[in-house]
Amino acid sequence: MAGVVILLALVLTAVFAPLLSSYDPGRRAGKPHVQPSYEHVLGTTRMGKDVFTQLVHGARVSLAVGFGAGIFAAMIGLAIGISSGYFGGKVDDILTFFVNVVLVLPGLPLIIVIATMVEQASPMVIGLVLALTGWGWAARTIRTQTLALRTREFVLSAELMGEKKWRIILVEIFPNMLSFVMGGLVLGTIAAILAEAALEFIGLGDPNAVTWGTMLFWAQRNMALQSGAWWEVFPPCLAIMLTGAALVLVNFAVDEITNPQLKASRNIGRIRKFLSRRGRSADVF
Repeated sequence: MAGVVILLALVLTAVFAPLLSSYDPGRRAGKPHVQPSYEHVLGTTRMGKDVFTQLVHGARVSLAVGFGAGIFAAMIGLAIGISSGYFGGKVDDILTFFVNVVLVLPGLPLIIVIATMVEQASPMVIGLVLALTGWGWAARTIRTQTLALRTREFVLSAELMGEKKWRIILVEIFPNMLSFVMGGLVLGTIAAILAEAALEFIGLGDPNAVTWGTMLFWAQRNMALQSGAWWEVFPPCLAIMLTGAALVLVNFAVDEITNPQLKASRNIGRIRKFLSRRGRSADVF
């Protein structure tokens, strides 16, 4: 619940960014290096731009890149992993070959090469490259789990009853993959947000775009910490940290809900606490 609340707050902040600040994130809004005050909640940059305005508007691009790349990579990994594990044979050999190619294909160096070719890599280009190169581990994990499920009784029963393959995949196998899909989505989203911020921080992104990464880029270039303007650095760092923490918390909850063993162990722990409060023995468990 804590992860959902934090994530929902970040998403709503990004959606209603124009209503939260009347300043333009790309234009000067006050004097340079103004400390946080009533007029400027998080102060201003060396160029006089409002930091809070850049933070809420930058959340739009950073979260869009992160969630877009994470969802796209998770869906590709899910489709290829289940297909490879369930159909087997030549389909498995071909898809496993592509998975191995993607696993050895470095995403960040590829973006660096593309950035040098196009001079400036936009956030959309960064997100697309990260999505196309970030589904390998999810596909391999889901394939392994599918290989274990395809011989289970409920799958064999569905095949003997003449169920269509697409229905077996969607109804019988896919629900058992929710924890793996969510794990791939969370890891892919966090990796995309961090990669986008890191690439823009080192100057390979579009410096004219307003994202959390470009905020850190201009703060480093203007020597914000050296001049004591900490309010230029910490807000985007905290935003990235809170986003990652919220996604990890949600992932823990989904894993516990979809994993019967984790759910049963938690219920047993609650029963033990209840019995200990009643003064009864919990050795039966």
